[in-house]
This record gives sequence, structure tokens and C-alpha cells, in this order.
Amino acid sequence: MSYKHTLKMSELVTPEVANFSGKMHGGDLLKLLDRVAYTCAMRYCASYVVTLSVDKVLFKDSIEIGELVTCLASVNYTGNTSMEVGIRVVAEDICRRKSRHTNSCYFTMVSLDENGKPTQVPPFTPQTANEKRRYQEAIRRRKIRLETAELAS
Repeated sequence: MSYKHTLKMSELVTPEVANFSGKMHGGDLLKLLDRVAYTCAMRYCASYVVTLSVDKVLFKDSIEIGELVTCLASVNYTGNTSMEVGIRVVAEDICRRKSRHTNSCYFTMVSLDENGKPTQVPPFTPQTANEKRRYQEAIRRRKIRLETAELAS
């Protein structure tokens, strides 16, 4: 059985999500990113998912009102009941036909059954060289998260 592990979502930046300087508000971008991660993860495992954590939200460049924001998401790694979804954000100035990478982040999503309990996710097996690289990087991030959590307890 084939599981779709990638997702592309686009949205036009409108004034109601902008701050006083005409840029997309960071909180609205985070809300969009959470929705993208949720959709990508749910599409992959075909069950309800929740956000467990967000790693390394890097704001490289601001996004202007009127730009088209495209989120490119992929399941990079699966554990027993969780998965990492990586998201790359590209802003496009439609009139100038110019695009740029503005943000990157990693969400850990947990699959839940109908009783709200964590449930098994299908294992992800990377196929391409890029998927294999992302998989190895996700394993490193997971190890750091676990070590950090252990130190905090």
C-alpha cells in the first residue's frame, strides 16, 4: 500500500494576517504551518493527529501582503506512534515572478485512535537520496530532542 507522504499547500497573504508593517504576522504563519503539518501527517497515516512539538522554526525572511505562500511538507521519519513533518515555506511575488525560501521547521505529530490514545503509524521507508538524507537528519533531531527532554527531567 502506498502512503502519500508529501503535501503542497498555497495561500495568498491578505491584510488580516499582517502586522503593522505590512508583513505576515509570525503567529499567523505558525498557525498555517501547524495546519499544513496536521494535513500532511493525517494524509499519511489516515488517522487523527495532534502536534507534540515544533523544532527550529527559522524565520529567514519576512512575507509581504499580496505574496503567495507555498508550504512544501513531507513526512521525514516515523516512529512507533509519531512522525516528523518537515516544512519548507516559499514566498512568491506573483507580479515580479520571484520566489524565495522564507522559513523552515519540523513538527512532531502523534497519531491518535478513536479513544484519543496514541496509535501505530505506518513505517516510512525513504526511497530517494533526498528522502534518505531527510530521514537521517530527522533521526539526529529526534536524538537531540530525547536527550534534551532527559536533561530537563
